[in-house]
Amino acid sequence: QLQLVESGGDLVQPGGSLTISCAVSGSRLEHYSIGWFRQTPGKDPEGVSCIGRSDGRTWYADSVKGRFTVTRDNAANTVYLVMNNLKPEDTDVYRCAAVQNAWCTIPYDVMGQGTQVTVSS
Repeated sequence: QLQLVESGGDLVQPGGSLTISCAVSGSRLEHYSIGWFRQTPGKDPEGVSCIGRSDGRTWYADSVKGRFTVTRDNAANTVYLVMNNLKPEDTDVYRCAAVQNAWCTIPYDVMGQGTQVTVSS
C-alpha cells in the first residue's frame, strides 16, 4: 500500500532556508507525479509545487516561484522541496501527494500527514 511520510519541518527565521522531504513507501516513486500542498487547519489546501513522473517537468505557485525548488530522487524514493528566502506567510503544514499519472492531476491517490514549517523571528 502506497504511503507518503513528510519530514524536515522546523522553526526558521525570516529569510532562512529549509528542505523538507517526502518519502514514498509501498511502491516505486518513478510511477508517480508528486504535488506539494500547504494547509492551514480549517482552510482548503493550497497547491505549492508539482514534479512530473518522468520528464522532470515542474510547476510552482506564484507565491513561491523563484524561492522554492522541487526535486526527486527515484533511487531513494524521495521528493524534496527546497525552500529559500522564507517568509512568515510561508508558515503552514506542508503535505505531499502522489498520483500515478504523468502530471499532477486530481484526484491524488494518497496524501501524507504533513510536516510543520514555521517562519518567525
